[in-house]
Amino acid sequence: ASVNRFCAASNNRTGFLCDNRATCIPASQVCDRVSNCRSGEDEQEKLCGDLPHSLPGYLVFRCSNPAYWVYADQRCNGMNDCGDCSDEMGSLAACPLCGSEWWSCSPVLYEYCSCIPRRLCRDGVQHCLSWSDEYIC
Repeated sequence: ASVNRFCAASNNRTGFLCDNRATCIPASQVCDRVSNCRSGEDEQEKLCGDLPHSLPGYLVFRCSNPAYWVYADQRCNGMNDCGDCSDEMGSLAACPLCGSEWWSCSPVLYEYCSCIPRRLCRDGVQHCLSWSDEYIC
C-alpha cells in the first residue's frame, strides 16, 4: 500500500510529506529535479517516471484543457499557470475571491487572471484594463 503523503505546506498549500513524517514540501517541489526531502523520495522514479500519471492525484490539478496540468499548490495562487486561467477562475478551481494582497480587476497581462498583486498598484504602469490599478487601488 502506498503511504498517504498528503500534508499542508506553508500558506495551507497542498504538500507532500517526506519519509521523516515531519517535512512537508509544497506540491510543486515534487519532481523538480531537486531533492527537497532528506532521502530524496520526492524525486523517485516511481513518483516522477510518468508525469503527471505517476503522481498521486492530490498533487495534480488538471486544467480545463486536458492536455495541461499544474501542481495542486499552483491552483488559486493568482498566477495563470494553466494558460487559460482555469486554475484561477474555472469552476474546477473554485478559488476564493482576491485576497488582501491582491487587487481585483481584468488584467492586461496574460500572467494574471482576475486579480493583480497590490504591489503593482500606482506604479505608473497599466495592469488593469480599466486602469483601476493606477487610479483607485
